[in-house]
Amino acid sequence: MILMRGLLAYSGLTAKVRAMKGQLLTKEQYRAMAALESVPEAVDFLRSIPTYSDIFPDMDSEDLHRGTIERLLAGALYRDYARLYRFAGIKQRQFFKLYFMHFEIDILKSCLRNAAAHQPVPVGLSRYEDFFRSHSKLNLAAIGTAATTDEFIESLEGTIYYPLLAGIRDSGDGGHFDYEMALDLYYFNVTWRAIKKKIPRREQDAILQGFGTKLDLLNLQWIYRTKRYYTVSGEAVKKLLIPIRYRLRSSQLEHLIAAESMDEFFSVLSDTWYGAQTKAASLEEKPDLEILYGVILAHIHRTAARRNPYSIATLYSYLYFKEEELRKIITVIEGIRYHLGAGEILDIIEKEESGGNTP
Repeated sequence: MILMRGLLAYSGLTAKVRAMKGQLLTKEQYRAMAALESVPEAVDFLRSIPTYSDIFPDMDSEDLHRGTIERLLAGALYRDYARLYRFAGIKQRQFFKLYFMHFEIDILKSCLRNAAAHQPVPVGLSRYEDFFRSHSKLNLAAIGTAATTDEFIESLEGTIYYPLLAGIRDSGDGGHFDYEMALDLYYFNVTWRAIKKKIPRREQDAILQGFGTKLDLLNLQWIYRTKRYYTVSGEAVKKLLIPIRYRLRSSQLEHLIAAESMDEFFSVLSDTWYGAQTKAASLEEKPDLEILYGVILAHIHRTAARRNPYSIATLYSYLYFKEEELRKIITVIEGIRYHLGAGEILDIIEKEESGGNTP
């Protein structure tokens, strides 16, 4: 009966996702792009691919810096989201609303950095403005042209983000890092609670698995970085962690934070669920946590979509792999920009094995 309900509710969406999955870049296309000699050539290559043909307007070579390309590529993700949203029913749109906050937070953090540097950059989402207006209260024009942090915060008045950031500013203790961390923590907490409240119970596990694992891995990365690159007290580290636990027990986090060396850190990690995944994926005994992040999340999203094809999991999986594709495209283009060889560029993106075109 549950399978039949899922089939009826998701048949159209699942068919649409399958069609869109078939348009994700192949390994051959990554190889072809990595072999190009200039950024304009790479952009022209993307223009020749149907899913990106309408993303890049005619641009001068000097306009093809990383920030511009990232903003334009983000348009491909918004477009795919909009296409899937149109196929969604009322219950499925609860998931899309949660996911949309992820877009908002990314845009806010980008514009906040520009404002803090006194270098306002228009958001550049004019073709998606109507779509954003129907889902968001953000004034894209105002936040994109804010030239100071104060202007940026004031441009958020009337949104859920204004009291959050205004409170930090008015306390007199907030810096740029505090604003970004507050936005991230707000998103993580709101999304975690909303999944449990708004997503149908029979579909929660697949979503919580992907989102909860992501939060655990982000905490692991933060503990690792503070130990390797900084001198930070254990209490200070705890204040910076996401206050949500999925597969990491609080006692395990305590031991990871208290580790007095990297050897001890990885020894503690080996006894966690994530240590078991490291062994299962045949990674090094002391893995690069960025690689571990990609390997585990790709496996979770791929497996969830395969086991639950007529559920929210298939939507979550597709959006995850689409974002991974955009990240890989940026990696290839930046490799070309800095004159890395094709083999070196491919080694970087293949090293992570984070999903490619096979979600």
